[in-house]
Amino acid sequence: MVENSNLNDALKRFNEAQEKSIALQYASSILFWDASTGAPKSGADARSKAIGTVSGFAYQILVNDQMKKDLDDLMEHLDELSETQRVLISNTKKEFDKLTKIPMDEFQKYNALTSKSSMVWEDAKEQSDFEMFEPYLTQVIEYLLKFAEYRGYEGHPYNLYIDDFEEGMTVDQLNVFFDELRARIVPLLRRISESGKRIDTAFLTKLYPKEKQEKLSKMLLPMLGFDLERGWFKESVHPFTMAVDIDDVRLTTRYHENDFKSALLSTAHEGGHAIYEQNISKDLRGTFLATGTSNGIHESQSRIFENNFVLSEAFLGYLFPILNNEFEEQLDELTFRDFYEGMNKVEPSLIRIEADELTYSLHIMLRYEIELGLIDGSIKVADLPKVWNEKMESYLGITPENDGKGVLQDVHWSEGLFGYFPTYALGSAYAAQLAHYIRKEVDVDSCLKEGNFKPLTEWLNKNVHQYGSLKKPTELIELITGERLNSKYYCDYLEEKYSKIYNLK
Repeated sequence: MVENSNLNDALKRFNEAQEKSIALQYASSILFWDASTGAPKSGADARSKAIGTVSGFAYQILVNDQMKKDLDDLMEHLDELSETQRVLISNTKKEFDKLTKIPMDEFQKYNALTSKSSMVWEDAKEQSDFEMFEPYLTQVIEYLLKFAEYRGYEGHPYNLYIDDFEEGMTVDQLNVFFDELRARIVPLLRRISESGKRIDTAFLTKLYPKEKQEKLSKMLLPMLGFDLERGWFKESVHPFTMAVDIDDVRLTTRYHENDFKSALLSTAHEGGHAIYEQNISKDLRGTFLATGTSNGIHESQSRIFENNFVLSEAFLGYLFPILNNEFEEQLDELTFRDFYEGMNKVEPSLIRIEADELTYSLHIMLRYEIELGLIDGSIKVADLPKVWNEKMESYLGITPENDGKGVLQDVHWSEGLFGYFPTYALGSAYAAQLAHYIRKEVDVDSCLKEGNFKPLTEWLNKNVHQYGSLKKPTELIELITGERLNSKYYCDYLEEKYSKIYNLK
């Protein structure tokens, strides 16, 4: 505690405001969870108004003259504060400066809009009707452009929105990053296409009863390290994870009875996110730091469990006998090699969340380029289906049969989450880099062959999870690996894995 009584008073007021803000965030999160997991659609308007009102209260708590004075005073005396207090105050000051440039009534209307927009998106996706969603997306983008002018920016206005999810990242840096991936992934994909090897995945599309898939997911989650006693697992249209509290972490998956792989991987993916949130240090509980440090780092946790662990030859070797026992008819006479290669087949696909590891980054680059165009005005909302289909044909050689499987497949834009998509590719690169360094301390393959995730999860708990948002993404990855984000590990991982599967020389 600092000795200056005025600063102590400022800290006390800040802590009280933080507590109230987190309580309101809790309430807003429950409303969103309810809306996404089965609440009646007829109540969408009422829920949107409630969320808008709650967000207005949260805004008033964090944006007022007293908070401005307290933050300014505390920023002048950061060296007198603890590490946690310094990061908290600095982060909140940055958020305060962002919010104060946006009029409260517009901020409240925007939150109500995105709540309603996500409900409309769900119907539009189901009916494959982009025109139904178009006016809402148009309004969302209009708000984002207006907010960019309020906030001010350097270079491309998109720099504001990528920084919101991956602090310090810019359009220039992203362009270099994607260029590096493209230079190695595209040639590898071409070699695979030219290899002539054909992998049969017919077994994946047989009938797998939903109740058995749900049983498998509920077996997998605690195996990975998720504590079901401190969380909630349900089904939703679009899988997601929500950390209401360290001891109340919720996640969803979705089941397709003729697509066995989908639920297994989405459960592992969301499980990685959820395990991160459950294992943040309890010392950070009740603070704004009790969450992941960035979307890229958060995505690294979902991707490392989904791809580097669950889709590995070692773990699938452990899982195969269990699946054979549960799905004897569907997997009858299938060899493990056929199963492993089928689970890891490379094939351009329409749906991002079901894309293989190689083509996944192409999906992200497509969305990144579209987001840039929507923000700088070079792409019009009305033209989105056409632009989307053209880019899908150009990058992946396929065209969606309808907008539900094309431009409407992701919820993110309905919620105003521009700048979010690039962090998916960053997450895959972070995951490969972390996996490389885990192997220096843990016999990863031996653990996975036994279905023993405990040493792997404990390593991640210690090196990644416990810090929450206490350390910035660049600071954290350097602390763990001794270097900044390096796409080499991701590309090396992909080349090694898929060269073996496709017998490439």
